[in-house]
Amino acid sequence: MTWELFLEILLDALKDSLIVFAFVFLFHVILSFIETPISNFLVKRKKSSPIFGALFGLVPQCGTSVVAADLYIKKFITIGTVIAVFLSCSDEAMIVLLSSWNEKTLMIFPLIGLKLITGTVVGLLVDLIVRKQKIIEVDHIEEEKECHTHHHENTPAHAHLIHPLIHSLQIFAYVLIINLAIGTIIGFVGEDNFTNFMLTNRYSAPLFASIVGLIPNCASSILITELFVNGSLSFGALFAGLLVNSGLGVMVLLKEKTIFKKALIIIAICFVVANALGYLTCLISGF
Repeated sequence: MTWELFLEILLDALKDSLIVFAFVFLFHVILSFIETPISNFLVKRKKSSPIFGALFGLVPQCGTSVVAADLYIKKFITIGTVIAVFLSCSDEAMIVLLSSWNEKTLMIFPLIGLKLITGTVVGLLVDLIVRKQKIIEVDHIEEEKECHTHHHENTPAHAHLIHPLIHSLQIFAYVLIINLAIGTIIGFVGEDNFTNFMLTNRYSAPLFASIVGLIPNCASSILITELFVNGSLSFGALFAGLLVNSGLGVMVLLKEKTIFKKALIIIAICFVVANALGYLTCLISGF
């Protein structure tokens, strides 16, 4: 690969990453003002909470899964609700898909709809099966700082810019690294060869995407989405990978020893649902 080609890859990666940075920063500034009221709303509605949990999970940032995991650990919400949030959330994937602004961008609508339906239905079914759950009755919950994206209600005004900026810069770094990596790989092996390899192994793509989606990091959802945007992953594989991708929420559950087994069950349910629906979507769309 020549220096001219590498420079072209670098400039393209930098341009795409800056666009994502702008979208992420804008979203997080807005969400920093409304995240706590949404959490309080979720806590107060126990029976229908999986429905609202699935809606809450659609908020495009890793904080949603962290909030849900924290509320579940404290027994404020049901297991079905946290599963609903995990299945509907997808970290920064929606923003990356939106910022790509090509023919693949329109797929954000069926993706959001399918994730919302999946999270709601699975969450309600799990709560229906697991009837005995000790849920603490509260009228108000003060959100704690479980990660850098969370803020108290009395957070200084400037913090609504600092925290989103820090998080957006981290996402920018992830996107830039991933774009450079993908661009370099494609540059070495050739775009046609890379795309053909992914398409040749399309039958294992949903499983591959769901395994990557299990990685508790924003980078995993970004990688899956970038592969879909450049045509290397099918919509079914994207759906599978983003269904199981619950970001840092998984780590919040696993670090709590008292619910470690339940955390594994939650992850297993999400993984099985993601693969089943991912392959079903691939079968319907012809892979």
